[in-house]
Amino acid sequence: MQYISKEGALTIDARFGAQVKEKSGAEIDRCYQCLTCSLGCPSAFAMDYLPHQIVRMVQLGLREQVLTSSAIWVCADCQACATRCPHDVDLVKIMDVLREISLRDEMVKERAVADFHRIFLGNIERWGRQHELSLILKLKLKTRDLFSDLRPGVKILMKGKLKLLPVRFKAIKSVRDIFQRAER
Repeated sequence: MQYISKEGALTIDARFGAQVKEKSGAEIDRCYQCLTCSLGCPSAFAMDYLPHQIVRMVQLGLREQVLTSSAIWVCADCQACATRCPHDVDLVKIMDVLREISLRDEMVKERAVADFHRIFLGNIERWGRQHELSLILKLKLKTRDLFSDLRPGVKILMKGKLKLLPVRFKAIKSVRDIFQRAER
């Protein structure tokens, strides 16, 4: 269904809110726009839409606007919103689901964001924790931006701030089990 607004035609997906609710397990319908999540969000200054606006857009079925929003990627998953919400709307779970749908449906505006997300999760699945040097190297190769951070990167390496070899998490099987359950 399409509606006309000042910005142009808006496509409404009436099932979008229910899909996000089902996948996240979060009670999206409980949100009454009190703004507590947005006022307590440490990342809100960098978002194109505030957290309460994202929830409202999901409720309204504004699928494309939500999934192409930078807000779902800027969210730091700090739990401030979920902790403070008077109706226990777990916005962190909602943001996680929105990121996954955005990746799956290839709606991420910035390719580097999607690349970073995949490489980050791939490293955790492989090593059980993050290995910063391999994250940086893989991202640089993927984006073909090899030399823009070379000077500070060498300084960081020389100071020993990055480990050359990854340390594998002892309970790696349990981490991989989590990834397998999440893929279902």
